[in-house]
Amino acid sequence: MRFDLADLRLFLCIADAGSITQGAQAAHLALASASERLRNMEHDAGVALLERRSRGVVATQAGEAVAHHARLILQQQALLKSELNGFANGARGTLSLYANTAALTHFLPPRLADWLSGRPDIHVDLRERTSLEIVQGVAAGMIEAGIISDSCECPGLHVRPVARDHLLLIVPPSHHLAARSTIRFADVLNEVFVGLASGNALQDHIQDQAEASGRSLTLRIRMKTFDGLCTMVDQGVGIGIVPQSIADELQPRYAYARVALEDDWACRQLCVVYRDWLELSPAMHSFLRHLGVPAD
Repeated sequence: MRFDLADLRLFLCIADAGSITQGAQAAHLALASASERLRNMEHDAGVALLERRSRGVVATQAGEAVAHHARLILQQQALLKSELNGFANGARGTLSLYANTAALTHFLPPRLADWLSGRPDIHVDLRERTSLEIVQGVAAGMIEAGIISDSCECPGLHVRPVARDHLLLIVPPSHHLAARSTIRFADVLNEVFVGLASGNALQDHIQDQAEASGRSLTLRIRMKTFDGLCTMVDQGVGIGIVPQSIADELQPRYAYARVALEDDWACRQLCVVYRDWLELSPAMHSFLRHLGVPAD
């Protein structure tokens, strides 16, 4: 049999109306065209699907079977169309998003939660990487888009700022640096630090800056979370470097002084980076618009 969706839709219209003429009208087909389609359906089936009567038509047993399966097929087609529309408008699918530590721990959670709450069929694959790794992945076409600090060079890529998030030095209140308002990173490299766990994107970035100055950090202990880091600073274990947003959020719970880092790499913005707007998935388009990023 070679029934197509138009055939099945027409047959249901005729069966429900009990009239070929009214069924053709409901299917938006000319009567001659509808009659031709119906004859072809019965020829392909090899059996009569409708019983012609003086006051219209009724489905035969074979016709009832066709009608039953036609309803199922058209329902599935409607579900498929709905799902595909969801993918097309960014309401379904998986969003793969890469972000540096600051974006992952503070900036993204409330914004992702707000966006996801209205999109139950979206899943997110969220991964932490350094800003440099994200830029390299986007440039190579391996990463669709990511959130980085603006300290990275991004030749040939689109970079759109979404938030300010400078890095701060935090020290115990009794520390000799507590009275300072600003300081250069190079001037604190002889201090004992509390760091984040090995492999943390922000900690790797700080280590890279120390090595660029020809020095290395003296890390007394590494903590998995900013909470843990701030606890250690509060207790005088060492000094640390955290994003301003984290310092603002956690300061009510811990005692530490804040000292602004003067270095350009510490005075940063969080930015979305991508290669070409037209290459982004519908889900990514939707999320970036939610962040206030305009389409190119």
